[in-house]
Amino acid sequence: MNDATSSPFFLDQEPPEFEVLIEIPKGSFVKRGSTGHVDFISPLPCPFNYGSVPAYIGCEGDLLDALVLGPRLPLGSRVVTKAWGAVILRDRGMTDDKLVCAAHRPSSTECRAVLRFFHLYARCKGLLNLWRGRAGRNACEGWCEAAEAIGRARPRDGMWSGPVIGF
Repeated sequence: MNDATSSPFFLDQEPPEFEVLIEIPKGSFVKRGSTGHVDFISPLPCPFNYGSVPAYIGCEGDLLDALVLGPRLPLGSRVVTKAWGAVILRDRGMTDDKLVCAAHRPSSTECRAVLRFFHLYARCKGLLNLWRGRAGRNACEGWCEAAEAIGRARPRDGMWSGPVIGF
């Protein structure tokens, strides 16, 4: 893991590519889940395009999360993009990896912005979970390789119809 004082992405090989479904366009205030339902309305706009990788299920039982750096993408759009790494988020004690995707290797400035956002997001989500009566630790645990996050995920099969845990 890396604290993003410099770019944490030092890959010797080309990063893997994934299809990402955009659920929250950059600048949106509406936080939707992978099934399209509204989870909450944020007081701050989302600083990245945020969505999921429909081919994988994350450790918490929902589609694997991904953010896509760059210009705003339309809600519902699907993009094939490179996963340069991942942020490890702990939500109610469960690992909730976030692939960090972009057409180009993210700069150290972009990496710091991503990490700052998820440190703040973990605190805010912890407060929201407390208000909702949902116990468990919330924290941003830093960076990992995209392959590490994919290794914790499982391929989606035809049986998945949505997360079993409400978020």
